[in-house]
Amino acid sequence: MTGAGTPGAALLRSDLAVDMAALGEAARAAAEQLAVSDSETKAEALLAAAAAIRTNQAAILEANRADMAAARDKGLTPALLDRLELDPARVEAMAAGLEQIAAFPDPIGRTLAEWQRPNGLAIAKIAVPLGVIGIIYESRPNVTADAGGLCLKSGNAVILRGGSESFGSSGAILDCLQQGLTDAGLPAAAIQRVPTSDRAAVGMLLTMSDSVDIIIPRGGKGLIERVYEESKIPVLAHLEGLCHTFVDRAAEPAMARALVVNAKMRRTGICGATETLLVDRPVVESHLPGIIEDLVAADCELRGDATVQALDARVIAATPEDWDTEYLAPILSIRVVDGVDEAVAHINRHGSHHTEAIITGDPASAERFLERVDAGIVMLNASTQFADGGEFGMGAEIGISTGKLHARGPVGAEQLTSYKYVVRGEGQTRP
Repeated sequence: MTGAGTPGAALLRSDLAVDMAALGEAARAAAEQLAVSDSETKAEALLAAAAAIRTNQAAILEANRADMAAARDKGLTPALLDRLELDPARVEAMAAGLEQIAAFPDPIGRTLAEWQRPNGLAIAKIAVPLGVIGIIYESRPNVTADAGGLCLKSGNAVILRGGSESFGSSGAILDCLQQGLTDAGLPAAAIQRVPTSDRAAVGMLLTMSDSVDIIIPRGGKGLIERVYEESKIPVLAHLEGLCHTFVDRAAEPAMARALVVNAKMRRTGICGATETLLVDRPVVESHLPGIIEDLVAADCELRGDATVQALDARVIAATPEDWDTEYLAPILSIRVVDGVDEAVAHINRHGSHHTEAIITGDPASAERFLERVDAGIVMLNASTQFADGGEFGMGAEIGISTGKLHARGPVGAEQLTSYKYVVRGEGQTRP
């Protein structure tokens, strides 16, 4: 084996650099063609890709079984295994998602605003593609279909870099996407992926500013920090989902029980799962025992402050680190707060600006919470597990943007656009 730092390793890195440069050049050429492709052709490619996914379901599942076996051997956590695993229903969901994307209005070419100046100049603000997008994600192979489909719909070429755990599954899905492109007469290079799981390729992708216009990472803190540190390209980040649910003093007890259990336990490994429960002090004794009972019955480990521990001996002591932890597991931290303002202060200090929810029957408390919480998504009387582009009617999403520049919240096809100003005159000159 050739070790790092040896002449052989340097040669391998040189070959990879050549491959990455070729990937970027092909993506740039494909982006130029996609930018002027009509809606019907893009829809044809998406529908053909959906059909290919259904036709090749067995091959996709076979590749996924191999990925799962390798992941178990590596000791991946149950949450990561859940993200990685595909079954017939999840494969069908990918195909259906592509069909939904195909049916949406084309986000490119929309007139966002238009006006006429006193000198007769007609000015219009028109939606255009971003260009070439680099998407770096971790173990969920379905992101390959969602990201590829959304980029195609929005006229962008994309270079995908999925997690090494899903390399086989993502490759099988990519084959179907490229088949759809070819069937519609579009360049297969419109959707490509980094051809290796070598981490060095990520570093190269982050510096390809001549061919890549924006980087979208979705994953844990380590990935996001690396991207921000190394990228020479603008970043649209999907950070962790450290989500909160706040049970206000005006919450209806049965609603609170149902929503909290669903928000935490429906799927614990997704970014929209509630990780911290905040409870208004006046309803600790009336509301919290039933919530705790339901969570314990669902095999959720509970970590709480002194007040919560005193209420139920099954609750273990929370540490300061618990308030800043995305568990992605059946673990929930619980804190008692004094009113909506203290809940908002806790969330704005400890949250990841992803999704935050309040359960209340008081309109004033609801509006105070919704207005003051700093997050991409704020919810009233709904489970945080609805933090999903599909549930928002977008068909799919690339991620939930937790930043404030360009796009925030679910990133669908419309959010993968920019704009330009088109000015039409009749020979005007500026005095």
